[in-house]
Amino acid sequence: MSSTHDNNRTAVKRVRLNRDDRLRQLLDVAWRLAREEGTDALTLPRLATEAGVTKPVIYDHFGTRNGLLTALYQDFDARQTAVIDAALESCEATLEGTGRVIASSYVECILAQGNEIPGVLAGLAGSPELEAVKRDYQQAFIEKCRKALGPFTGSKRILPPGFWAMLGAADALSHAAATGEITVEEAKAELYEIIVAMVGRSRQPN
Repeated sequence: MSSTHDNNRTAVKRVRLNRDDRLRQLLDVAWRLAREEGTDALTLPRLATEAGVTKPVIYDHFGTRNGLLTALYQDFDARQTAVIDAALESCEATLEGTGRVIASSYVECILAQGNEIPGVLAGLAGSPELEAVKRDYQQAFIEKCRKALGPFTGSKRILPPGFWAMLGAADALSHAAATGEITVEEAKAELYEIIVAMVGRSRQPN
C-alpha cells in the first residue's frame, strides 16, 4: 500500500507544465515569497526550492535576479492594465465617470499588491531593465488616459507635462495610502480632482 502511494506521488511530481504554465507557477511562488518574507528572499536558488523545480529551470525563465524582479513588475503591469481596461469599458461615459474609474482603478491596483511592488522596485533601483519596462508601461498608461479623456478635453488638449504630473501624483498618492499616511478614499478623491483639473485646463481659452 505504501509503495503504491509513493509511486503515485512520484507520478504527480513528474507532470510537466508547458512553458507558459510553468512561468505562471513560478511567478505565483515568487509573489508569495515576496509577500511573506520580503523581496530579499527572492533569490533564484530559493525560488527553485520553493517551486520544486531544478535551478536550470529557473535560470532558463529569468536568467538573473533582476530578470525575475523585472518579470514580476511586468506581471503586475499586465494585471493592472487588465483591471483598468475592464473598468473603462463599463464606466459611465462622462468626465466624472471616467475620471473616477481611472483614479479608483490605479489606487486599488497598487493596494492590491501590498508592499510587494515597492520591494520589487527597490530591488531593481537603478537597473536598465526596470527603466525600460517602467517607461513602456508609463507611456502606455498615458496613452490610455489620453484616449479615455479625449472626448472631454477642449481645443488645447492635454499636453504631455499634464499627464506626467498626473502619473507622478497617482504613484505618490497610491503609496501614501498603502503605508497608511492617508486613507484610500482620500487618495482616490485627490487623484480624481487632479484629473478633472487637468481636463479643465485644456478647456481654458488661450
